Amino acid sequence: MSKGTISKDFTAGPIAKQMFFFMLPFMLSNAMQVLYSTIDMIIVGKFVGTAGISAVGQSSQIVNFATMVCLGFSNAGQVLLAQALGANKRKEMNNIMGTLFSLILILAAVLSIVILGFKTAILNVMNIPDESYDMAMQYMVICAAGLIFTAGYNMVSAVLRGMGDSKRPFLFIAIASVTNLVLDLLFTGLLKWGVAGAAYATIIGQAVSFVFSIYYLVKHKTEFGFDFKKQSFKINPQYAKMIASIGTPMAIQSGCINISMLFVNSMINSVGVVASATFSAGVKIDDIINKISQGIHHAAMPMISQNIGAEKQHRAKQIVYTAWVFSGIWTVVFIALYIFFGKQMFMLFSSDPAVHEMSTTFIKAILWMFPALALMRGTGALIQGIGNAKLSMVLALLDGVILRIGLSWLFGIYLDWGFYGFVLGYGLAPYGFAIPGVIYFLSGAWRRHKVLAKDI
Repeated sequence: MSKGTISKDFTAGPIAKQMFFFMLPFMLSNAMQVLYSTIDMIIVGKFVGTAGISAVGQSSQIVNFATMVCLGFSNAGQVLLAQALGANKRKEMNNIMGTLFSLILILAAVLSIVILGFKTAILNVMNIPDESYDMAMQYMVICAAGLIFTAGYNMVSAVLRGMGDSKRPFLFIAIASVTNLVLDLLFTGLLKWGVAGAAYATIIGQAVSFVFSIYYLVKHKTEFGFDFKKQSFKINPQYAKMIASIGTPMAIQSGCINISMLFVNSMINSVGVVASATFSAGVKIDDIINKISQGIHHAAMPMISQNIGAEKQHRAKQIVYTAWVFSGIWTVVFIALYIFFGKQMFMLFSSDPAVHEMSTTFIKAILWMFPALALMRGTGALIQGIGNAKLSMVLALLDGVILRIGLSWLFGIYLDWGFYGFVLGYGLAPYGFAIPGVIYFLSGAWRRHKVLAKDI
């Protein structure tokens, strides 16, 4: 790649070394991104109580759904950019970026309006406990109103990932995390604004991150490779169609996983506020672990895309194996943390002894999930990196809808295993993506997928 640019070349060089140093900032960035809502829940748990934890955990699922839909399209742009970079089509990258920026901001505005317009119906479907309902409404409304900042940050980060840059997304999210922490303590702790204070802290933190990222990129537009001229934000029909064709299945994939969580949450909420709070805290811990290891996926995906664009399939295959090794190591670490310090992690979120007691049940069930996640880091990056969004969507539907809802209902309600059954169904669902993904990779069928860079 050219000197003086943000982009990096992953089509040559030692794969393990490249992935290690590329994934570390992603892992830290993801950890900080989860820190947003984690700080919210910890501070809310301390100053508001169990009902507040339930409110933040439940209503954040709605905002996460909208965020993940936007992220699906952002990831589509990332794949196009990485393959264009691998094929050395740098001139076309400016138009791809401008088209992506405009599409994501429009989509975020539309989703924000939809959530605000149907807020009552959405919460009624979720079966929110009465003690948490009003607080959940406050949190959802405030965060939905600021969705454009959340989507904007994720869009910039996806573009940078596609160009092989992991350090700047870390910088941007670090600024947001510090802002969020300070404001959380001020609004929720000192000023006693409750759950609403946590929501304001989150949105302001994300807004600061997004504004700073745009300012930084404008100041360094030559290295970034986008001129930020008004005409460059015009939507290019060709690239919009390509982003839509890849992004729609990815958005459906992301959205369906979050929708399935609403159904699982609804089933667990029927057990009571303690179960709701325990699951909310447990999912947040799981989210921290999941997002940190997802840094491996974020690193492997653009590396694979670049090599597919450069027509180096053998090297792309080696990247998957390397991702498996790294994710396997991290999985062992995370399982050990859960086994030896699981209850202590729950204590960070709640001082309620009933939640601490129920956390043991959550841990026993959730441990079954981690081997599947380790496999998904490699094959999931391959499936998305080559641009096979339709397969990714099908596997995600199997994981996120059919198995996540079906198994939770089977174990929790039909077999009457209660809270353990709900969590076990939630934990086993990722095998619906992991096992077929491994078969697809080992069979070599992925080699026949069309290289997107040829049409750019």
